Amino acid sequence: MFEQTKHQVQSTTLPLELGREASRAIMETYSPQQLPPAGRWHYHQGVFLVGLTQLWQHTGELKYLLYMKDYVDHLVDDSGNLLLERGELDSVQAGLLLFELDAHCSEARYRRAADKLLHLLYTQNRTTEGGYWHKDRYPYQMWLDGLYMGGVFTMKYASQYEQPRLFDDALFQEQLMRAHTYDAATGLYYHAWDERRSMPWANPSHGRSPVIWGRSLGWYALSLVEFLDLLPQEHPGRLVITPVFLQLCEAIVTYQDPRHGLWYQVMDKGEQADNWPETSCSSLFIYTLAKGVRLGYLDPAYLSHAQRGYQGLLQVLYFNEQGHLVMPDICIGTGVGDYKHYVERPKCENDLHGVGALIMACIELGKS
Repeated sequence: MFEQTKHQVQSTTLPLELGREASRAIMETYSPQQLPPAGRWHYHQGVFLVGLTQLWQHTGELKYLLYMKDYVDHLVDDSGNLLLERGELDSVQAGLLLFELDAHCSEARYRRAADKLLHLLYTQNRTTEGGYWHKDRYPYQMWLDGLYMGGVFTMKYASQYEQPRLFDDALFQEQLMRAHTYDAATGLYYHAWDERRSMPWANPSHGRSPVIWGRSLGWYALSLVEFLDLLPQEHPGRLVITPVFLQLCEAIVTYQDPRHGLWYQVMDKGEQADNWPETSCSSLFIYTLAKGVRLGYLDPAYLSHAQRGYQGLLQVLYFNEQGHLVMPDICIGTGVGDYKHYVERPKCENDLHGVGALIMACIELGKS
């Protein structure tokens, strides 16, 4: 058996060029209807297609918007009904696509579908304090990545349709997430919290999981910078979120590996031999830092950390024999567990939530 031919990405590749190549690799491999898991309204496709949406916004190239629209139209009918899994926050994230389509297409289905997703959030099971369960099959658990899955949609709905109370709803979920997952020793956040302390991974005294997982923290960090972008200037929530965001970014750059610029699967255990640099979380941190600088919240010095991370990605990305960009070392979808659970999770290539995060990082760096 012959080894697959690999061609390294040039170190001089500009972010926008890389973002285009990442999108081409997926668009030439899958039709919009075939994006895995095919036939489902799901965050895997949603993350990639949010990346395409940002690419369209930045370049004006209509093919990216049309590809995204074909996916949505395949799963959303004229009444706004969606083919989705109920009882989980992951089903809400792809709703971010609806706002762009509603703003640029004269089809009522997109607003109707957004309304249905908002109602789905209203019916989501909650902890006794009012925090969303991550999924119905994980009762009384809040997961850090859930803030991106449901919170950014809520913020965007509030902004686009002038529903100010929804800003407070999203901020309330963030407040609960932060209160129950923050680790004062590192300045980072644990992956999950179990209110009932019934899961094997839950600390019996406070219910937190034992591991700081890179990608979940990446979704949380990205959510904070999106909140700051969407909140009205006069909203008092800015006074709360801004110092939280600044403190988290300071901690994030502390755990960036100085040798290659990437971040680890288990964020605060980079010195462990079995731990490994993970490309999707690295992309999310690059996006967060670069956008934080562009919006004026972070000191410009933080941009060098984002650029160092980008150079680290260029060292591991490659083109295969078909000429498609390949993003390796993406952790597959992951539940909650101990250190061994995370470092032994399989790695995959060109998983959609990894490629979507990469495209977003490239677009944001391209604006710098």
